[in-house]
Amino acid sequence: MSKIRPKDRDAIIQSLRAGVVPRAGQHLVQVGRINELSALIKDIERIADEGSAFRLVIGEYGSGKTFFLNLVRAIAMEKKLVTMHADLNPDRRLHATGGQARSLYAELAKNLSTRTKPDGGALQGVVEKFIGQAKTEGRASGREAPDIIRERLEGLTEMVNGYDFAEVVAQYCKGFDDGNEQLKADAIRWLRGEFTTKTDARAALGVRTIIDDAHLYDQLKLLARFVRLAGYAGLMVCLDELVNLYKLSNTQARNANFEQILRILNDSLQGSAEGLGFTLGGTPEFLMDTRRGLYSYAALQSRLAENTFAKDGMVDYSGPVLRLSSLTPEDFFVLLHKLRHVYASGDEGQYLMPDEGLKAFMDHCNQRLGEAYFRTPRTTITAFINLLAVLEQNQGSSWKELLGVVDIPLDRGGEIEASVDEDDELASFRM
Repeated sequence: MSKIRPKDRDAIIQSLRAGVVPRAGQHLVQVGRINELSALIKDIERIADEGSAFRLVIGEYGSGKTFFLNLVRAIAMEKKLVTMHADLNPDRRLHATGGQARSLYAELAKNLSTRTKPDGGALQGVVEKFIGQAKTEGRASGREAPDIIRERLEGLTEMVNGYDFAEVVAQYCKGFDDGNEQLKADAIRWLRGEFTTKTDARAALGVRTIIDDAHLYDQLKLLARFVRLAGYAGLMVCLDELVNLYKLSNTQARNANFEQILRILNDSLQGSAEGLGFTLGGTPEFLMDTRRGLYSYAALQSRLAENTFAKDGMVDYSGPVLRLSSLTPEDFFVLLHKLRHVYASGDEGQYLMPDEGLKAFMDHCNQRLGEAYFRTPRTTITAFINLLAVLEQNQGSSWKELLGVVDIPLDRGGEIEASVDEDDELASFRM
């Protein structure tokens, strides 16, 4: 194995030690789930072939959903897709009337990423790539670049908000040619959904609409078309923490958000959203709870129902719901091996524990936690990195002695995540 750069090594170790997913280098610690990953790679290829995709990635708290989504996102960027990602929270939802949907779009736009800019903030680069292609075509054909730009944007005007979207891109091109940094900044602000009033947008750019709560999904479809005009293969949108929709206490608000998921799902299944894919992460309760989850919405329950023939150990990875399989003890041993390798920066001579120590650590975890240590491995990974840190900084210390005193707490985060406020509706009444 090749050496690992200190920057990459530190980013991975610090993230995992804190119990969060590293933003880069996921391939260095990826184990298992080959079939699930292959299914998502097929989705990516379908999006690149002007198709559409929808996946609901379901897994228990701490089972690796966010890690899996980030890995898929990294693969999508390598396949020349543009990606957007965001976590849902009380202030970011798919449907709202108080600005929460616009806030979600703004977060997605801020995190828009490409292969050359994988950490977000790539929207301006996408627009400038579109302009650069138009200028190159103009030089080759002897035509003016603004004429080519407007001609290529013509196809967007038939979509919802498409005319103003095309006008804003044209205004950015004008600012680009004239050296008007303010005009360029205003255009990017509009594309990011940062204008809050139509008056400000009209004064700055001459357009009559802004991206608001009602236009989240329509704007994503516009962006999917635009990034393909700019030379990319398509757009993949990753949304995590959908359990926050399950936690909404107001039934109307929940159903309005589920209605948006249904709309996205229908468009994807029918192939009407070209070059656009969605990957959503949620817990089993979010999906299957018939009172508050997606299954409480009859139209979604019928579309997301499991394949009844996939039983007795048989699986089906082609449906819209993808259940993450648990890691096996063998997978977890490979994971510990990879973590030890990353901690040593790829230098086998710097390993702090032998293979015997890895097996002893697994036995120790099994005695303390049972099967939870490899099924939902978040706290176990943190404990292992803490063990390596002590061994590194205390020369002469023995892993055998340390294993006897290390306590690994059971991960209770799932219980907190699944806790919800009761509905604000009247459940019963007695005189």
